[in-house]
Amino acid sequence: MAQVPEDVAKEAEKIKNEANQMFQSGSYLKAIDLYSQAISLNPNVAIYYSNRAFAYTKLEQYGAALEDSTKSIELDGTYVKGYYRRGSANLALGKHKDALKDFKKVVQIYPKNQEALDKLRNCEKAVRQLAFQSAIHEDSEGGVPSDNIDPKSIEVESSYSGPHLQDPITIDFMKELLVHLKDQKKLHIKYVFDILYKVKNILSSLPTLITIDAPQAGTRFTVCGDTHGQFYDLLNIFEINGLPSETNPYLFNGDFVDRGSFSFEVVFTLLAFKVLYPNHLHLTRGNHESLTMNRMYGFEGEVVNKYNRKVFDLFTEVFCWLPLAAAIGGKVLVVHGGLFSRDGVTLEDIKNINRNRQPPDEGLMCELLGQILLLSLAVVLTREVLVLLLALMSPRSS
Repeated sequence: MAQVPEDVAKEAEKIKNEANQMFQSGSYLKAIDLYSQAISLNPNVAIYYSNRAFAYTKLEQYGAALEDSTKSIELDGTYVKGYYRRGSANLALGKHKDALKDFKKVVQIYPKNQEALDKLRNCEKAVRQLAFQSAIHEDSEGGVPSDNIDPKSIEVESSYSGPHLQDPITIDFMKELLVHLKDQKKLHIKYVFDILYKVKNILSSLPTLITIDAPQAGTRFTVCGDTHGQFYDLLNIFEINGLPSETNPYLFNGDFVDRGSFSFEVVFTLLAFKVLYPNHLHLTRGNHESLTMNRMYGFEGEVVNKYNRKVFDLFTEVFCWLPLAAAIGGKVLVVHGGLFSRDGVTLEDIKNINRNRQPPDEGLMCELLGQILLLSLAVVLTREVLVLLLALMSPRSS
């Protein structure tokens, strides 16, 4: 690779240092822009790519992080941070075997690095667990451990003072539930299991691509993006925009959990409303409705802490049945991730995806969920969808 003039290299280094300052202040997008400027001036420096990969990781743009960290390794095969950051990106994308190779390389270079050792152990554990789950799936012929749970056999203690679920579920129960959860109180586990089973049955009957009628003139249809465990934000949405109902339909477009401290409250509220209004509260899957993300970003730990492992396992099964896309009025396609890596993808291709699984490393399902696409693509699609939705909901468009 051709060497750059000394003055250009110095300017690139100066910009890299500015990017580092932006990174330290949490301005990751600005940091990425500055690292890109440094790379355009001097594309021969491994650390520029590695640092940009780290910034991409902070924004969960793991595909870009994977590409940059790989480039840094190509430039310097001994650059340990390149292996570490590529391993972290592979881990986030569920590529445990590839992550395992990267962290083994890190430990080989720095055998006493405790963080790398911990990552290596986590990868080894994940690989073993995936192999075990695969064997269980094959042996059970489609059965799952939570099939053994019977909500009817669980008694509600007389000391329990929260809302009681009746069959069928009612709007009064939902209003009581919202108040109960707002006060940071737990719903009885019997009712948690009951609603999760009900919603699993509803979701499993849906196609991978759901179709939604366009709102009529003078009515509205609300699409909400990532709620990420922010329960009080969700309550604020309902306060401003109204509760879901047959006359106030919603589509929540994935990433209900992780990051926030109230992921259970967010996703359980939405799933319960799905049971109440199966034709007017719509849900699609995001990349955080996956086992790998839930382990990395907190949902698993939150549910196990608030309830137990069986509840989390049932959530995992429910997530696998979430549709991957929604077509509104035959005009607007809503997906969580964004654009495809190849041209010519049809709605029929989306319909034919087998979604009842953890997201694969590549392919249409992976891209629909945004597992590896750049965030910028998702932002472009989101803006286009919003513009189209506004046009579709305008009385002039009827």
